[in-house]
Amino acid sequence: MRLINQTKNLVLANQVFFAGTLFKRIKGLLGQKVFLPGQGIVICPCNSVHTFFMHFAIDVLFVDSNYRVIKVFSNLAPNRITGIYWRSKRVIELPAGTLALSNTQNKDQLQFLE
Repeated sequence: MRLINQTKNLVLANQVFFAGTLFKRIKGLLGQKVFLPGQGIVICPCNSVHTFFMHFAIDVLFVDSNYRVIKVFSNLAPNRITGIYWRSKRVIELPAGTLALSNTQNKDQLQFLE
């Protein structure tokens, strides 16, 4: 599955993994040593994340039920926690630097393609 920023007409990730079960949401990226460009994870439902015990920084997008960006965190370092974004239905985690390269920002519209 690919993640597209429709507003910017850019591909954000070519390999997206969905974490929709309790176990997959809890595990997320924990234990991974690398997060390669083009990869992404969607955590659903989710309105807050942490990077405790992670080995690398990540980019984080909080999105509503229509995949419109609510909040952007670029280069969120390990051992950090975000606030709670009550309107967020999903969180998309991407390798650090992805959002800066794509200029993805609040109110951008995202889409998933097979």
